[in-house]
Amino acid sequence: MAVNQAEQLGRSGGEPLAGARANPTWTLVTVALGVVMVGLDATVVAIANPFIASSLHASLADLQWITNSYLLVLAVLLIVGGRLGDRYGRRIVFLIGVVGFAAASVGVGIIGSITGVIVMRGLQGAFGALLMPNTLALLRVAYPEERLNRAIGIWSSTSALAIAGAPILGGLLVERVSWQSVFYLNVPIAVLTVAIGVAVLPESREAVRQRMDLAGVVILASSLFALVVGVVEAQSWGWGSSRVLGLILAGAVLLVVFTLVELRTSSPLVPPRLFRIRSVSLGVVTVILSFFALFAVLFFVSLYLQNVHGFDPIAAAVRTLPLTLLFAATSLVAARLTTRLGAGPVISTGLLCVSLALFGLTFLEPGSGYVQLWPSLCGLGIGLGLVVVASAEAIIGNVPIDDSGLAGGIQATAVQFGGVLGASVLGAIVAGRAASVLPAKLSALGIHPGDARHLLANAALVSQGLSAAGGNTPPRLHAAITAGSHAAFMSGLHLALAIGGVVAFAGAVAGLFIRRAGPGSPVAPVHL
Repeated sequence: MAVNQAEQLGRSGGEPLAGARANPTWTLVTVALGVVMVGLDATVVAIANPFIASSLHASLADLQWITNSYLLVLAVLLIVGGRLGDRYGRRIVFLIGVVGFAAASVGVGIIGSITGVIVMRGLQGAFGALLMPNTLALLRVAYPEERLNRAIGIWSSTSALAIAGAPILGGLLVERVSWQSVFYLNVPIAVLTVAIGVAVLPESREAVRQRMDLAGVVILASSLFALVVGVVEAQSWGWGSSRVLGLILAGAVLLVVFTLVELRTSSPLVPPRLFRIRSVSLGVVTVILSFFALFAVLFFVSLYLQNVHGFDPIAAAVRTLPLTLLFAATSLVAARLTTRLGAGPVISTGLLCVSLALFGLTFLEPGSGYVQLWPSLCGLGIGLGLVVVASAEAIIGNVPIDDSGLAGGIQATAVQFGGVLGASVLGAIVAGRAASVLPAKLSALGIHPGDARHLLANAALVSQGLSAAGGNTPPRLHAAITAGSHAAFMSGLHLALAIGGVVAFAGAVAGLFIRRAGPGSPVAPVHL
């Protein structure tokens, strides 16, 4: 049965609204600004890392932890951040996240030590976990069902545009101002977000406040921590390492324990009933599979452009614009398609596009021109735009409004975990394959087999698209070693892309089983 806005807000623990707070467009504007802040920051770090290394005398491991500390804390706390919004108010938790994220960004710039930067990046992750899931939750509460997909489309498009522009803007800032300036950029965005948000965001929370499931928080956080650390460090320690296997096993066991605890508690952190909703469960699966492919592709295509073709970071970023711009544009179209066709067909079509694009990239060679790259980037952008919007609708739009913050946290966690898993698994595949074929590739170019095996000591460089040759190598020999190194890297890249294509196709098949919400769905239509 349709309900009016006042009734809807009352059911979500809010108050009847008037003026700007009654206009959902202002909610969309506010959360879009929050998404821009996070999107910019997540991307510019890669541009700033070389300058941070020079300024603070950071090692490669330090630079990895600048990224990993953020991802680790974010992934562990996203579900908790979404549930806090449901319990105590999505508006206040979102705004705390915005303020804290900006403050931690300033801390990154002024703290003056690499350890401090890593700690501040972890704090950014913690506040990002309050911010991100509640963006979707606020949209879920503000928009009626028939307009929610359009709002999610704009939300996704805004994020894609931020990601597209960040490397270019970040490159200009670090070269002409300072590396700290890319983090200070968050301050004016945060001020504008808070100023608008305080004035226009309606508050909402669950209708009946339940106690916080502290046992669930601790067990889930511990499980996710063990799983993410195990996956992130697998490339350094090795997938067969006892530490990696122990962490992943511990994470899996804790996840089972968490499920058993949730089944027995009266106020679970993550109610198991949500995963009995087919669209939610399959939506999570398809998000993980799509971002498994996306994060790895962006990472390795960037390495291909910079280390094989020799482009600087800004030039490489410009060449990936077809992906991000079409991602943004397609997100808007995906909203209409999802409303008309349902999430399942749109997700399947999107992941099929991703799969075909990934297989298309397997034809790249070290000397390939841009004409052989951009069609696949376009296919990836179109496919991911379809998947992100439709899967968000499948997850967010099919849960009760009281659980919308939690659903946002689940969706965001799936994004992060899929990305971390893809980068680590496919990264290990590239490294392993490149090392295994390097001697043969070098020998085929006339390098003595003994020398070729000796160059395996530099296999880590080859897995990044760099040359295994040392700095004192004669020019002709250097050219041959570089050509063999690039051929070995491309062999690893082709294998990883093919596996990513198979994974994306499996996601396309899973999407076929997502059904529209029926009359018994927990989602009630709202007419403004």
